[in-house]
Amino acid sequence: MAEVPDDNRPLSDLLADICHHDGDWISVDELRHRFGARALGALLLFFSLICMLPLPPGATTVFGLPLLLLAPQLVIGNREPWLPQALKRRSAPMPALRKGLPKPIAWIRRVEALSRPRFSLLFGPVGERVIGVAFTAIAIVLIFPIPGGNFLPATAAALFALGLVLRDGVLVLLGYAVTAASATVLVLAAHLILAFAGQAITFLQSAWAGLPLT
Repeated sequence: MAEVPDDNRPLSDLLADICHHDGDWISVDELRHRFGARALGALLLFFSLICMLPLPPGATTVFGLPLLLLAPQLVIGNREPWLPQALKRRSAPMPALRKGLPKPIAWIRRVEALSRPRFSLLFGPVGERVIGVAFTAIAIVLIFPIPGGNFLPATAAALFALGLVLRDGVLVLLGYAVTAASATVLVLAAHLILAFAGQAITFLQSAWAGLPLT
């Protein structure tokens, strides 16, 4: 039986309760119910945290897709998450959550102890839509299986989501800063890859031109 949501409890406590969920799987719909009125921001945080974990290659593609569905809902001003039935039925493996979530939960508890509502302008109708646009861009990056390249975008997503839940503009500003840093890293990495590919093509062309023809 699903637990009745308590909207006054710290989000870290709700996440800790999820780690003690009986069974080997927990559905997205049950997560939505547990998070209550904070479900949109909390689900964004939940899937962002999963993308931060050391997962097998390609796993962020699976867990990034719900972010790509949820983040644009900030842009259109949704207060409650809309989820298709197929996603509601999807489940996350409890053994992996029990192993991976305790460290992020401890980090969230420390943030909650210091956080307070501030910079409310960032959460106005325009501010939340801008967060939604940035979050959507991050979600697009996360669905690509980039080895070692998803940690920074996932961290930015987690900061945005936690800022939304706690209404703390400092966390949102940190999210923008990490987004800019991750974009810089990705652009530099792409530049290096393209430069290397160009040199490799030039080398192969030179080697081919030097081969004796028969």
